[in-house]
Amino acid sequence: MKILITGGAGFIGSNFTHYIYNNYDYEITVLDKLTYAGNKANLKEILGEIQFIKGDIGNEDDVKIAMKDCDLVVNFAAETHVDRSIEDPSIFVKTDVLGTYNLLEYARKYDVEKYLQISTDEVYGSIDNGSFTENSNIDPSSPYSASKAGADVLVKAYYKTYDIPVLITRSSNNFGPYQYPEKLIPLFIMNAMNDKSLPVYGDGQNIRDWIYVLDNSLGIDVVLNNGKLGEVYNIGGGNEKTNLEITQLILEILGKSESLIKYVDDRLGHDRRYSLDSSKIRELGWKPQWSFEDAMRETIEWYIANKEFINKLTLN
Repeated sequence: MKILITGGAGFIGSNFTHYIYNNYDYEITVLDKLTYAGNKANLKEILGEIQFIKGDIGNEDDVKIAMKDCDLVVNFAAETHVDRSIEDPSIFVKTDVLGTYNLLEYARKYDVEKYLQISTDEVYGSIDNGSFTENSNIDPSSPYSASKAGADVLVKAYYKTYDIPVLITRSSNNFGPYQYPEKLIPLFIMNAMNDKSLPVYGDGQNIRDWIYVLDNSLGIDVVLNNGKLGEVYNIGGGNEKTNLEITQLILEILGKSESLIKYVDDRLGHDRRYSLDSSKIRELGWKPQWSFEDAMRETIEWYIANKEFINKLTLN
């Protein structure tokens, strides 16, 4: 069995690549553009055991080479940072939509066994009460989430039009090892470790559902093996926390003062609350294996142990 993991040198992708390597006897190919958020060092322990291709899913020739003879394709490759999408939406459309189109076209030409699209809860937009199910309307609020929503719609269309064997997972906010320090948790961990201020948007009461990246890897694996083709599966951690709660917990674990908290102007189009109903994937036998607090401590310990490596990333 040969599997192509696009974006496999990024945060979630590299964790999933390690997971597949440790649990399956698959021939693994990773296709990654190695932008600022992708790093071959994330795969250093297994680089000699896998095929690594530096390439862009937005480039048809790169996709053609990487996908040849692959049975399974899991697409993590994407531009994912909301603030960057507000500053320059174009690269998000090129990578997240056009790149997905290229992958789907070659999945069709090469007759792949399964294609799994990694999406996000942000495609649903904000919700005041209750939780989004897979049948909820898509209502993205940023160029990033709009580009991911566009990719999802394209994936579904290829299933309906061409009968491509597709699956989609939409996870809540991931955290864990190898995450580039621009997202809330790794940024605040690194800032707190270095006694720098922690910039909290608005009043800090925006709510996100958090999932440990290893639990998401388990969920993706369950969907890849047991999911119904053409279906979407939400993967939520069931850990709804305000940004301020996350900030305070990081400071508490690191023994730092809350005086490091600095409130800043809110983000444009900032969704107030995300919440996922994950009952559909739980029916397949999946459930989170890590408690939120234990996973946070594991994550912080990883960043402490890899402080020098992360500091080098922040200089790029």
